[in-house]
Amino acid sequence: MPSISQAFVLGAGLGTRLRPLTDDLPKPLVPVFQKPLITFALDHLIDVGVRSFVINTHKFPEQFAHFFGGNSYRGYEVTLIHEPELLETGGGIKNAESLLRPEPFISYSGDVLTDIDLQLLVDEHFRSGNDVTLALRETGLAAAVAYRNGRVVDLVNRYGVPGNYDFANVSIWSPEIFRRIPAKKKISFIPVVADWIGQGGKIGGLVLNEKKWFNIGSRADYLGIHRLIAEENWKPGYIRAPEWPVKVASDAELTASARLSGFYSIGSRCQVGAGAILENSILWPGSQIASRSQLYGCIVRSHKKVSGVHRNIDI
Repeated sequence: MPSISQAFVLGAGLGTRLRPLTDDLPKPLVPVFQKPLITFALDHLIDVGVRSFVINTHKFPEQFAHFFGGNSYRGYEVTLIHEPELLETGGGIKNAESLLRPEPFISYSGDVLTDIDLQLLVDEHFRSGNDVTLALRETGLAAAVAYRNGRVVDLVNRYGVPGNYDFANVSIWSPEIFRRIPAKKKISFIPVVADWIGQGGKIGGLVLNEKKWFNIGSRADYLGIHRLIAEENWKPGYIRAPEWPVKVASDAELTASARLSGFYSIGSRCQVGAGAILENSILWPGSQIASRSQLYGCIVRSHKKVSGVHRNIDI
């Protein structure tokens, strides 16, 4: 069974659509039942044989450095590469060239949560001898990729071919890509690959509509993934930890009279006072909820103190 041992994980996004949650925490480190979002990508990649990671950063790089202390994750090598100025997807790949071996690598957005079958994508890449292989979906969000008979024949209508699929933010690249991206330039990979199509490049794709795929771009999306995990008992097969999802951190302090209902997540070192009501709400680490407070559909950021009655807001 073919495998790829290295990956470039995109962690440099600004998380603008998720503000104010990302005002003091990079989106890839936003917790989902106590598990940082980017670690789903890493676990998924490890499951198909990836053994080393390059992660680009931009916003709050010190938080990535703290989380990946020792430059490792689950014993596998992690190299962080900071982008003082955002280089976008193509520029980010080029910037990581010296840290990646001259062999195929997987690119995976660090803010996507999915359990698509990555091995199928790897198999297709080698079976078809592609230069690039894109994971595709019918997401209803966009249809920028024109996919015909196993080949990507157009991107964003460059050659007048209507798109019929969306890019699922996971792809496989041959090292030839490095020759095609200009150095130290802010550029998406889209025009680079579009040019490659016109020059006869073997740009393939694989439609992976099965399984789940989430692009958490709003507070509604963020609450929604918690609701789905809680109500459907969904857990990606690549997560081996039996204790996840963790609804209440082991070191959280909840008084006996506090009432929790619906989907809820109580982070590390949180304190919830007597008679407090939490319904469909998420508390990030270190937050403190005063006695008799009531939170409905709320997200409380780290180390915030809350009292009173609140509905459908970020605190």
